[in-house]
Amino acid sequence: MERPVVIALHYQNDVLHPEGRIKVGLDEDGAVRANLIASASALLRGARKNGWPIIHARVAYRGDYSDLIANAPILNSVKKIGAVIDGTWGAEFLDALSPHENGKEFIITHKRINAFYGTHGEALLTMLSARTLIIAGVATHSVVESTVRHAVDCGYHIVVPADACSAADPAAHQASLKSMSLIAEISSVDHLFEVQS
Repeated sequence: MERPVVIALHYQNDVLHPEGRIKVGLDEDGAVRANLIASASALLRGARKNGWPIIHARVAYRGDYSDLIANAPILNSVKKIGAVIDGTWGAEFLDALSPHENGKEFIITHKRINAFYGTHGEALLTMLSARTLIIAGVATHSVVESTVRHAVDCGYHIVVPADACSAADPAAHQASLKSMSLIAEISSVDHLFEVQS
């Protein structure tokens, strides 16, 4: 695999912290949450070790949500529960998965379901001469799948490490992975780095 770019989606407090406002079906002290965070940590750690660029994508809105076009149930829900307000703890990255200031990690903030829409993400990929993207995050069936589909249409080869993704409903997670398998390579974090060694 040529040098990929990792796209890490929504590893934010409101999404992954037990006290976050967006509940993604992860028990506060449950194994699923711990495994997801461990896999995401391993993905970021491995990318740094291999010198792969990382784009950390966060979703965040103004405090009055005047920049949120609530034309979809999931977006209405974000507004209703008061989640991911820019400048608050909830919109910040989870400590264990936060970006490093090393010249190879970048942050984009998006407002829609697809993390590239309305951001400078594609310009970053051009700057990085990217051809292969590793896309992971929460939730599998929303931001991950939407971003994967956009990236495939732009001509990128996509790998999705399933263990670094999650959804509130395990069935939705599995269905999304099956759907994406038609357009992307579904893998695991360990396998990504086995291929490199």
